[in-house]
Amino acid sequence: MIDRASIAAAAGRIAPYTRHTPVMRLDDAACGTRVPVTLKLELLQHTGSFKPRGAFNRMLTADLPPAGVIAASGGNHAAAVAYAARALGVTAEIFVPGGTPETTVASIRRYGATVVQGGDTYAEARAAARERQAVKGAKEVQAYDNGDVLAGQGT
Repeated sequence: MIDRASIAAAAGRIAPYTRHTPVMRLDDAACGTRVPVTLKLELLQHTGSFKPRGAFNRMLTADLPPAGVIAASGGNHAAAVAYAARALGVTAEIFVPGGTPETTVASIRRYGATVVQGGDTYAEARAAARERQAVKGAKEVQAYDNGDVLAGQGT
């Protein structure tokens, strides 16, 4: 279970590596709703989403092997893992499904990660990443199925 204490600890841990993004409050009339709306502008975060928060927290709480990190994703998590790995001086190998947009693949490579097409679907890419991880010994940075990732994303 992810609790406030684990999220607070994650926030302190990742603060040197992430941007403090602004919050924008809109009144109900601005959005046509009956309640005010609050937006957290994570599009201004490194890589354009909240995903680096989870990637950094996972890497900063794990013993990272010389083989680096490995992940499967066809989107924001892939770029976030590549970015965080580069910032921490760790190698990263990212498995993407075949239909991943070339702009996303280029972004992952620009952050210094090795990109491997691991099948046609996310499930196939994840299976290929896990097979490679078992051989290589890299630390898996799962997109959503890890408490450290979730606590970081909760910040």
